[in-house]
Order: sequence, then C-alpha cells, then structure tokens
Amino acid sequence: MPLRYKWPLGLLLLIACGPLWAAKKVDFDYHVRLLPQSDQAQVRLTLAEGTAVRSLDFDLGPPGSYSDFKADGQWQLTPDALHSRGLWHPAPGKASLSYRVHLNHQRKNGSFDTRMTPQWALFRGEDLVPAASLDAQDGSELVSRLEFELPPGWKSVETPWPRIGKNRFRIDDVSRLFDRPTGWMLAGTLGSRRTILGETEVTVSAPKGQGMRRMDVLTLLTFVWPQVQTVFPRNPPKLLIVGAGSPMWKGSAAAGNSIYLYSGLPLVNEAGSSPLLRELVQLFSGINDEPEHDWIGEGLSEYYAIELMRRAGGMSDERYQTLQHRLNAAGKGVTRLRGQASPAMVARAVTLLQALDREIRLQTRSKRSLDDVSQALMRLDKVNTQVFIQLSESVLGGRSEVLDTPLLH
Repeated sequence: MPLRYKWPLGLLLLIACGPLWAAKKVDFDYHVRLLPQSDQAQVRLTLAEGTAVRSLDFDLGPPGSYSDFKADGQWQLTPDALHSRGLWHPAPGKASLSYRVHLNHQRKNGSFDTRMTPQWALFRGEDLVPAASLDAQDGSELVSRLEFELPPGWKSVETPWPRIGKNRFRIDDVSRLFDRPTGWMLAGTLGSRRTILGETEVTVSAPKGQGMRRMDVLTLLTFVWPQVQTVFPRNPPKLLIVGAGSPMWKGSAAAGNSIYLYSGLPLVNEAGSSPLLRELVQLFSGINDEPEHDWIGEGLSEYYAIELMRRAGGMSDERYQTLQHRLNAAGKGVTRLRGQASPAMVARAVTLLQALDREIRLQTRSKRSLDDVSQALMRLDKVNTQVFIQLSESVLGGRSEVLDTPLLH
C-alpha cells in the first residue's frame, strides 16, 4: 500500500494560491518623440498606476536642458545654478510626466558629443531620462519599456536594450532601483551589421554615408572575443557600437553596454593600441575608480587593449617590443599616478601593470596573473589604490616589490 503524506492545511493553501508575497508589477512606459526641427526630444513617462510610486526626485543638471514640464499629480521644480531638481508625486490611476530635452551637446572646439540632424540623431539614454531617486510603495515592481516615435522618413532606431517590437525596448537594469534608458542610442536612416558572439548579440550601427567600417569592427571583435571572455567572464545580452563622422567628437567612449566610436578612428592605431578594445574592456570589467585613482581603470583598459590583441595572435613579439619602447618613453617623466589620468600617466600605469603581471607569474610559478587581480576588482563597487595593492598582494601571496613605489604614494 503506498505511503500517504499529510500536508498542513496552510501549506496546501499557499501551494494552491501561489506566492502571495510576489511583488505587484506596474507598467512604466517611456515614450520618446524625436523632433529634429528643434534639436529636441519630447519625452513622456507613464505609470499604469500612480499610487505605486510615492515620488521620483530627478537631478536635472544645469538649467536649460529640460523644459515644458507637464505632470499628472504634483510637480515641484527647484532651479539651481549647477543642479536643478524636479520632484514628482504621481496622481492616482494612470499618471504621466512629460517634458522636452535638448539632444545637441557641442564642445568648445565645435565638435559634438551628441547630435541631431534632419536625417539622424546620436545621443545618450541618460539624457532622455535624467537620474532620479525612486520612492516606490512596498511590494511594487516597475516594468519599464521604451518606445520611440520617429520623424517621417527615419527608418529605424538602435539601443543597447533588448528589442520587443519595431521601435520598442525592454529596460531592466538589475543594478538600479529606478530602471531608466542608458547607453548610446542612434536613430534615422542607418546601416547596421549584426552577429552573435558567445551569448551576446552584437550590433554595429551608423548613419549611412558616415564612413563607419562596420565589418572591420565585427571582424576585430570576433577575433578577440574569446580572450575578452577568458579575462572578463561576462555575457551581456546585447552590445551596441555606434559611430559617425565629423563634426562628431573624434574619440571613443563606453556607456551601458554600448560604445561610441568616431568613424575616422583606426581600430588599431600606430602605437599598437586599439580604442575599440579599450572601451570594450571598460564595459566588461566594470571597474569604478574612486576620485583621484583613475590610473587603475584607465591603466587596466589600456593594458588589456594591448594584451588581448597580443594573446589573440594579432601582435608579433617585435611589434610588442616596439610598443614597450613607446610606452616607456611616454611615461618617463611621470612621478605620481594619483590624480586625473593623462596620456603620460596612463602609459606609465601600463608599464607598472606589466611589471606587476610578471612579478605575480614569477612568484606563483605562472599559476596566477594580473587577470586574477582584475577579476577581483570586477566584484567591487569602488576601487582605490590601497584596495588595488591589497588585492594584488593577496594574489601574489606576499609583499609586492613592484607596487612599493613612490608612484602610488
């Protein structure tokens, strides 16, 4: 006769009813209408149920970026010369907050960090929705989505977030309480190339006619991807690389699973380093330096931009030695690595990290390396020089002669 188990009535009710403690999901939609005639975007935030959120306290930055606020509920704008703030208490029921934001950011030299033209727009999600402190009701979970309304003739939009429709994306950031659009975004008449690397969907996109070498970018990424994942074992669902030509800024920058790369930049420069790989390392490592300790993140990004290329077979020993001579010459006059990083400081940081890697490999008989230090740094919210030394000596198994230097004091 089979055994019969008796279950408590309360437990049976819980099983039958499901998890009574599950959070209440509330839709939170971002609608963005791009307005090239005024270099602006009209943004609308809509809560399906306003009572789920007690307040959203926005950091609006310098006055003038955001305007024309309209809100269901209470809206309080506090102007300030440096950082204006806006406090929204949503009304009950379906509640919206709308405003306009300028998307053109021009530098003193005339180049653009972000830009909107009659044919396309290249911008940051952080500009669309400013940072905010969220005060939500206990048990409420916001389900955030982003939707674009494009001008007539504009064909598509790309973001670093998973696509759930033609111009719709799911915003889900486990590192933040307030899910908002972040990272580089691009809309207009675009040319895009896509592939899957590991578990990541990689897209390279630029406005047509801007000289972006999309297939070159994908080829280089495919070449080094296994080496990147060996050092930085992360698998973002999506990576977006965007670019454009002059008058955009002639540089590169990483943000939120996305990279901006000026289309005129070489993928590997004459010095032997790669701007693209440097930004890729910054994304995958996620190392966040404390102020005055920039040498750690900047130095590691440049170190691995060289090292990953070398490990993948893209750099001969002769080229590597030539690069070493250039780094030594560039960083020769640097006596201290603390402070805001300069090109000379970064060069000196790279040679210091190379020496540290050799010291670790020698002392551990090649069982450990600088990779172990980097992987430990990835797990920290913030890093500074003292933490870097402690982690390095923990991996080394004793005091580091390389790090006992006036450069770090």
